[in-house]
Amino acid sequence: MKILNSANSNFKDEFKEILERGKMDIEEVSKVVEEIIKEIKESKNSALKAQIAKFDGWQPVSDKDLEVAPEEMKRAYDNLDKEVKEALKLAFERIKAYHQKLMPKSWSYKEENGNILGQKVTPVDRAGLYIPGGKAAYPSSLLMNAIPAIVAGVKEIIVCTPAPNNELNELLLAACHLCGLKKVYKVGGASAIAAMAYGTQTIPKVDVITGPGNIFVATAKKLVYGDVNIDMIAGPSEIGVIADESARADFIAIDLLSQAEHDEMASSILITPSAKLANEVEKKVKEFLEKLDRKEIASKSINQRGAIIITTNIQEAVDLMNEIAPEHLEIITKEPFELLDKIKHAGAIFLGEYTPEPIGDYIAGPNHTLPTGGTAKFYSPLSVEHFLKKSSIIAMSKKGIEEIGKECALIAELEGLTAHRDSVLIRLK
Repeated sequence: MKILNSANSNFKDEFKEILERGKMDIEEVSKVVEEIIKEIKESKNSALKAQIAKFDGWQPVSDKDLEVAPEEMKRAYDNLDKEVKEALKLAFERIKAYHQKLMPKSWSYKEENGNILGQKVTPVDRAGLYIPGGKAAYPSSLLMNAIPAIVAGVKEIIVCTPAPNNELNELLLAACHLCGLKKVYKVGGASAIAAMAYGTQTIPKVDVITGPGNIFVATAKKLVYGDVNIDMIAGPSEIGVIADESARADFIAIDLLSQAEHDEMASSILITPSAKLANEVEKKVKEFLEKLDRKEIASKSINQRGAIIITTNIQEAVDLMNEIAPEHLEIITKEPFELLDKIKHAGAIFLGEYTPEPIGDYIAGPNHTLPTGGTAKFYSPLSVEHFLKKSSIIAMSKKGIEEIGKECALIAELEGLTAHRDSVLIRLK
């Protein structure tokens, strides 16, 4: 894990590499994804089945083969060990309670002249959730995407998840049952995004698509955006840590590795004014790496995309981290809340030494679907808002339009839109 020093003459170039960590070569895979989307739009289920045979190693025979039966999901849930079932239920309730507090309300107000202005909040009719799958277990991703949609009041929720060799993970199926989901399909990758965006004979067209995925999924989401809404274009996972001399090196080291074990492309970055802590963390990272089940993946990530930056003071650490705008940000200092107001850009902020990033991945309550690659400068975490739309409410009284109608007509006339002007003036006569 490389250690950089902000005082070195070549630091700007080294830091620039960190800022460019989120760049994905979408152009490279766009042609492949465009062809997949085109085939789905033209041939629907027949193209979908051919793509599943090509990419997932099994051949659906009938359209029914694409679906997961609700009974299968219930059976998976019933077969869970008691401790696992209780853990999933606790996560469900905590995530639901948090997102209920985020729910916006419709509102309106009445002016003295009788005008009524306001906003109406309405859920989308149908949401599509993409959940990475196969033999890997991602029940947490299902919970984090489904629960906001449920809280928002979406009537129909569609789930697509890949099933390599026609195998699905039992934990994922159990989480689907826990969320009360009925429409789950064994479709992955760009094929799933295209199917949900445009619809097939089996998979209905949705209004919004959310959920993480690889570069093919990210590219597909970017290409279908506009025909449907999406949550964000997410890249590899990442963590940033701001720490001072009071922080424990072992805590930080394992937290950095908690992201490195996700993916070879994951980024783990510590920024600290303490050279002593920087060296201790580097040693602990090497020590912990040897014990990880995913040692090979974590090693590539931490060696190629991990970094420790030594700064002159804590304010410089904050400034650099704001430039990075990490997906996950841990603040492990003597007084972490003193730095909170100074943080401008981060997907999720974890304060204090007893708040490791994984607590937010699974059970704290806030959503773990977060902006990556510096996009926290303009994107927000997945929320109920992604499954809602807002309509403006305008009701003018006769007195109300008489008070502001002439000015409205004047602006319309200045823009050369005479029908707009006359639409107002006809009501003033």
